[in-house]
Amino acid sequence: MRKTIVGLMLLLLTAFSFQSTACTNFIFTKGSTTDGSVMITYSADSHVLYGELYHWPARDWPAGSMMDVTEWDTGKPMGKIPQINHTYNVVGNMNEHQVAIGETTFGGREELAEQPGAIIDYGSLIYITLQRAKSAREAIKTFGELVATYGYASSGESFSISDANEAWILEMIGKGKTEKGAVWVAMRIPDGYVSGHANHPRITQFPLNDPENCIYAPDAISFARKMGWFTGEDKEFSFSDTYAPLDFSGARACEARVWAMFNRVNANMGQYQDYAMGHIIKGQFDYPTNRMPLWIKPDKKISQHDVMNLMRDHYEGTKMDMTNDIGAGPFQSPYRWRPMTMKVDSVNYIMERATSTQQTGFVFVAQSRSWLPDPIGGILWFGVDDTYTMVYSPMYCSMTNVPDAYRVGNGDLLHFSPTSAFWIFSMVSNWAYTKYNYMIKDIQPVQQELETKYIAQTTGEVDKKATELYKKDKNAAIKYLTDYSVNTGQATVKRWQDMFQYLIVKYIDGNIKKEKDGKFETNQYNVPVMPSQPGYPEWWLREIVKQHGEVIKQIGPTSH
Repeated sequence: MRKTIVGLMLLLLTAFSFQSTACTNFIFTKGSTTDGSVMITYSADSHVLYGELYHWPARDWPAGSMMDVTEWDTGKPMGKIPQINHTYNVVGNMNEHQVAIGETTFGGREELAEQPGAIIDYGSLIYITLQRAKSAREAIKTFGELVATYGYASSGESFSISDANEAWILEMIGKGKTEKGAVWVAMRIPDGYVSGHANHPRITQFPLNDPENCIYAPDAISFARKMGWFTGEDKEFSFSDTYAPLDFSGARACEARVWAMFNRVNANMGQYQDYAMGHIIKGQFDYPTNRMPLWIKPDKKISQHDVMNLMRDHYEGTKMDMTNDIGAGPFQSPYRWRPMTMKVDSVNYIMERATSTQQTGFVFVAQSRSWLPDPIGGILWFGVDDTYTMVYSPMYCSMTNVPDAYRVGNGDLLHFSPTSAFWIFSMVSNWAYTKYNYMIKDIQPVQQELETKYIAQTTGEVDKKATELYKKDKNAAIKYLTDYSVNTGQATVKRWQDMFQYLIVKYIDGNIKKEKDGKFETNQYNVPVMPSQPGYPEWWLREIVKQHGEVIKQIGPTSH
């Protein structure tokens, strides 16, 4: 999402170029979830992406209509293509038929990154397809037709594509300046399994004659032969290894995020920790032979709240735990400001790139439920900013309006808006970064409380009432779901406005105000009591003394 290419220096295995922006997708099939829903996640991470909720209403178009195609990352006009007769309602990255699409960029071979004359970039591919496809398979077909007809104007991408019954991963890369279009392969995640991708292609070998589970461009292999990148038998062909060979950054900055999720749902994933960390042998990157599988079976079924929380991760409990080294500072912050690399005494070092990151624009969990009518079954659990400090709010896929706080045009990255969800959540997260291990304890109980309440509401009274209305009047049901989604979204933002006010009052000037019976404590004259001043942990004080002790050493008594 508005991000630079990961791993262009693919053959320089001893050097690496980490990107400051990237995205994360996780995929959950019907058989892997507690309620039998299909879910995909997407954090759209970029330092120049403003978090807002897109909406395209369903519409009939006159014959001969054309649509403008605009590059998603830059706003650049790309050209025009013919419009179809009818387009579907799209809320964010989900349409009225419960089809959802997410993405992560992997870059791939540098010579394929540019295609002169191409019209369709990866963002346009997503949002045009959502307006046209009624199922995941139809979306895959639309992907192939669009890039074959109009060219592909982006570098390599992995896509998550789901509906109420299936979940797929599709990986695509353009053909560069050689010819128009793209090569791609899509694989269906087996029922009962989970998958994911995070800026590195994950499909290696794939079945050549199993259209029920694998669909691919007819020249996916022959194009690689033409370019001289593959000479073996077709059955040996690996999409990932051919079009984006893995390097250290591909493992440590990308695959590691998928491993972190796998590791939290399957107790046997420790065997792939070395792979996730870059498989270092004697100080050099060694091409991994123990490659992580494309999908795994979780130890137990996963709920929608589990999925939301899986998008909250800083490698806690692993060797890469971002709260454990001195970079976390005295308040155990799991964040590292960019750039991701540093050089000290001619040695290169890295900052971890976790799933939860400060530069998230928006994030969602798209939940598709086959046992309900499409307008009720699809919920886009949507939020903005850092996943660790935001709240997922339910947006039904049939809603005809979006909450004002999340609407396009309510502020942007260069213009603060006091009514914007993105700015409200950003105020909370950025203030929390200053005294993280204290403030996160105030934030997360409210976050979890709200999400638990919303899940109970949607799976209970809201679904029930909407279903009853739907049997009598579909439009009345959609209006009810729209009102619920809008009101809930606005209430979420209001609660976070209150959260910011609470945190700024409690933690101002490095102090921590005392509380009693749910209120800030005062004396009998209504004057605040002396706040707590916990200072710094002993290990941090020792580091200060180690580096600066001779300057700040106390000589003799002091009265202050």
